[in-house]
Amino acid sequence: MRRGLGEVGVSGRRPALAAAIVRRVVRGVLRAERRDADISITFLGAVSMRRLNDEYLGHDRSTDVISFGLAGPDGRLAGDVYVCRAVATRSARRHRVPLRQELVRLIIHGTLHVLGYDHPEGDHRTRAPMWRRQERYVKRFG
Repeated sequence: MRRGLGEVGVSGRRPALAAAIVRRVVRGVLRAERRDADISITFLGAVSMRRLNDEYLGHDRSTDVISFGLAGPDGRLAGDVYVCRAVATRSARRHRVPLRQELVRLIIHGTLHVLGYDHPEGDHRTRAPMWRRQERYVKRFG
């Protein structure tokens, strides 16, 4: 398989973006990062996202994106990214951006976490190197 073009799966009861768009964004980030990974993007409702957030992260509330990454024994990365359209919709309204752009931002954000990037919590997160990288990709792929 060519570098940076890992498998990208898209699922959910009602995917918030067309699978082709999701694949283009994830593969674009992988290519730009010169990384290879198999990443699954799943769109969840608010109740399912709240349950996932509580069970795995101990936060009893819905959130916009959660990601899990794992390196296999051969070093190959695999990751699951969960995106909540309901939370994304509220965030898009609050920040006055199109929903599609916010969904792309969350897909990029989750993909970067799978690749090992992180940011601090709180107000300083938007000044972190990961956040700046994310926003460059949003401009490129959004």
